[in-house]
Amino acid sequence: MTLTEFQECIGYRFHDDRLLDCALCHSSYANERKDGMPSNERLEFLGDSILGFLAAEYLFFQYRGKPEGELTKLRAAAVCESALASYAGSIRIPETLRMGKGEVRDGAAFRPSIAADAFEAVLAAIFIDGGIEAARAFAIPFLERPIAKTRVTDSKSLLQQVLQQSPDEYPEYRLVGSSGPDHEKIFEVQVMLHSNVLGTGKGRSKKAAEQAAAAEALRLMGIEN
Repeated sequence: MTLTEFQECIGYRFHDDRLLDCALCHSSYANERKDGMPSNERLEFLGDSILGFLAAEYLFFQYRGKPEGELTKLRAAAVCESALASYAGSIRIPETLRMGKGEVRDGAAFRPSIAADAFEAVLAAIFIDGGIEAARAFAIPFLERPIAKTRVTDSKSLLQQVLQQSPDEYPEYRLVGSSGPDHEKIFEVQVMLHSNVLGTGKGRSKKAAEQAAAAEALRLMGIEN
């Protein structure tokens, strides 16, 4: 695949083609040429950090009710080597990546680690060429795939996902009462959307009551979790 065809494939046109040329140059190819041509290793280093940031940013704002531990798991699924290699394959990076003669014979471009590194290098090249918005527009559609496949098991997170199909729809949880002695206190919580009560739940902790309220809201919507 030519660089022009590759740019059509990814939907981004570089202002400086040399950046893309570098992003698709494996170290084995650069070493064979021995003319000072840089490999994609420095771009891969930068792309790794950019990808981590974009994944964290996306998850932080898309899953406002999800705790840090769950966000970390989702990010890991989105930026792991196998996921990146899959992204690379979908835009034909292995066929476009320039490799040394020995690596070409071995089909090294299709190795997950090499394809994943090249994807990060392309992301970095887009960032340098077009800025963070261009990098975000390129990366997010890929990141959404494994994140969407990760099953949400808690009611609060599932309710958050359902409501976020509409912009700026974020549920709020309000403690409306508690009963019982301190060592056996029962909390009652309502989940609200604007001024509307979506559901009410009780539990031995505020978090448990919030989950119960979200579960009731989902049931009333006809959604099973």
